[in-house]
Amino acid sequence: MEENKISEQESLRIIRQMIQTAKQEQKDDGLGWIIWGWLLFAASVLTWMNMKMQWFSTYMFWNIFGGIAALLMIYELIRDQFFKKKQKVKTYSSELFRRLNAGFFIFLVMIILSINLGVQPVKGFALLMGLYGFWILIYGAALNFMPSVIGAFVTWGFGFGALFVKDHQFDLTMILHGLAVLSGYIIPGYLANIEFKKINRTSIV
Repeated sequence: MEENKISEQESLRIIRQMIQTAKQEQKDDGLGWIIWGWLLFAASVLTWMNMKMQWFSTYMFWNIFGGIAALLMIYELIRDQFFKKKQKVKTYSSELFRRLNAGFFIFLVMIILSINLGVQPVKGFALLMGLYGFWILIYGAALNFMPSVIGAFVTWGFGFGALFVKDHQFDLTMILHGLAVLSGYIIPGYLANIEFKKINRTSIV
């Protein structure tokens, strides 16, 4: 009987450790998705408004977004490098996401370069939405997070729709892009944040 009690307690302790390790390993509270999502959404909406009001050049707000994105990525690289010194063990999921992030940003740069080298922005942003959907699906599948899996397919839906937008209707593409980001980044991000807080409260209790 005593052995059974000890083994049950040990099992509970291991489960708690696994939950805590998973949280530390993934460090996913949804904030990254929320921040990037709102930045992309704001760039889409402001570009749409700019095309209607003609305040600045068409891509002014995307240029601003690019500058902010570059600063954020530099910050994340420095932060990761700093914490990497303290990280004794590289876990499977942390390595998986690190490599997927690298692949995502390489493909992202390729699409941005293709737009600058002659691909119509309307079609280029459709491809961007396709890339968003791919990364969101991998994330949702790897972490078994269904809102992201659903968000990926919704994002792809807007991406496919954008493929049929005519080249002179960039304002419509911005609407589709904003809706794609809302569905794939922002809403799942907030749901992930709620779940993360719930898990934290449960583990503390």
